[in-house]
Amino acid sequence: MQSSAIFPLFYLPPIGYFSGLKDFEGNFTIEKEEHFPKQTYRNRARIYSPNGILDLIVPVIKGSKVHTKVKDVKISNDYNWQRLHWKSLESCYRNSAYFEYYEDELAHFYNTKFDYLFEYNTELMQWILKQLKKETSLQYTTEYETDIPLELDFRSKLHFKNTGPDIDFKPYFQVFDDRHGFIPNLSIVDLLFNQGPQSKLFI
Repeated sequence: MQSSAIFPLFYLPPIGYFSGLKDFEGNFTIEKEEHFPKQTYRNRARIYSPNGILDLIVPVIKGSKVHTKVKDVKISNDYNWQRLHWKSLESCYRNSAYFEYYEDELAHFYNTKFDYLFEYNTELMQWILKQLKKETSLQYTTEYETDIPLELDFRSKLHFKNTGPDIDFKPYFQVFDDRHGFIPNLSIVDLLFNQGPQSKLFI
């Protein structure tokens, strides 16, 4: 019987994802055996641009009719999406208080080619947890579990079309909030770039 929460692995996850993790104090596993679902945060992040929300999507190679497990999904490098994402992050956050603080380390993920989405997201996740001062060793599922209490299953709860779990997001300063107001539950990098080491106080 599943006793810890199961979370999917996302690309630059939304703040609500980390609020969910916080509730379980490290007692969670990362889903590795699920079939890759389309149009989720698994290969998409939302940031704050001058025009409002901007989606950054990691392109993946389209599989055959057989569903592909998330751990086997390959990144499509047919065009330089990494350069596009990095330029977007730069243009949106260059004027934020902490972009330069994280810039050198984060740039590695946009200068290095990765073959698999799961590998890419894992390394990003480990970096983010380090910035949030979370000493968490990631544990992974070894098979797809179906008998999980709803309150422990986050695989379909966190979706970009929703605002995330039922969380009251604590407002913080955002670069373009004079244009569009506070936008909650954006990618964790929005919080990091604007609040730096104080980010964990807003999760």
